[in-house]
Amino acid sequence: MTTDQLAQILKGRYANAGRGLTVTSVHLFGIEFAEALKGHPLKEICAHANVPVSYHTEIHKGMKLSPFVTLKP
Repeated sequence: MTTDQLAQILKGRYANAGRGLTVTSVHLFGIEFAEALKGHPLKEICAHANVPVSYHTEIHKGMKLSPFVTLKP
């Protein structure tokens, strides 16, 4: 998956997050796409998605949680 593809997914998740669930949506993005995100510049993904670049930390938290979490369908 390319950096631009990941950015578009993040942009959609960020834009469609329910009220008060923005950070949670970003964490879930990091969890769901942890493997695909490895080796990609998280700050660049945030910039391309038009989300605050500081959210790279929240994506990274999700990536760290991914081995311990199972997503519900």
